Amino acid sequence: MALAAGATGVALLTAAGPALAAPQAAPAPQAARASQAAHAPQTPAPSGSSLPVGSGYMGVGYRADTDGDALGPLSSSGGVQGIDVSHYQGSISWAKVKAAGIQFAWIKATEGTSYKDPQFNANYLHAYNNKVIRGAYHFARPDVSGGAAQAKYFAGHGGAWSRDNLTLPGVLDIEGSCYGKSTSAMRTWITDFYKTYKAKTGRDIVIYTSASWWNGCTGKWGGMSAKSPLWAAHWTSAASPTIPAGFPFWTLWQYTSTGKVGGVSGSVDRDKFNGTRARLLALANNTS
Repeated sequence: MALAAGATGVALLTAAGPALAAPQAAPAPQAARASQAAHAPQTPAPSGSSLPVGSGYMGVGYRADTDGDALGPLSSSGGVQGIDVSHYQGSISWAKVKAAGIQFAWIKATEGTSYKDPQFNANYLHAYNNKVIRGAYHFARPDVSGGAAQAKYFAGHGGAWSRDNLTLPGVLDIEGSCYGKSTSAMRTWITDFYKTYKAKTGRDIVIYTSASWWNGCTGKWGGMSAKSPLWAAHWTSAASPTIPAGFPFWTLWQYTSTGKVGGVSGSVDRDKFNGTRARLLALANNTS
């Protein structure tokens, strides 16, 4: 179920998940990006074209909905601040990230059923060691395999969960194209991912998406609103994001792709949690 605390929606369960899976071998590292805008892969079109496996990251598909990168100045001050990262950020000094006031981070772990981000193991460990509350995310590829298969791969290659004050539930990053699927087929794919991830970890998956993607590719579906916290992508200077139809509120907001944070070279996505640090810890620990 989803629990609203003030304006914050947090999906909470009582079952504890398994311990973090052992590190897996990763592909050879790719060159770190100086900025997402300069090095982003070509955004896939809504018709169903797709990126090469391994190229995805949070916001690559959302670019299709914007005229470019945008900074939300109202969001960059105050509140519970976080970042999301992948191998494109290169080597990160998590001690400096923590010192910069960043309280949480989601880190790319997997894509499809064959790709693990080469920086994931280092990022996940060093964020933990520096007391940054962190979680893993999976870049969805509905064009290459089913939702259940991808959730199983994610849970086994970084997306596991444990109640330790520092581990957030996994995120399904779903954006870009509709991958040639009907709204009905896409709903089924998401449901299969959700059910499998929950069976593997005991946690509800967090959903990262934009209003335009969700409304277009799922048909404004409300079927996940009582299960999954919403992470809305909306790069804007407005006081709050535009959220997809079918969700009554947002839990997380990615408000820019051109943020600057100590410890990270170049640009980095900046995020805000819709609540207090206590509520963020409740999401991490699966408590009320």
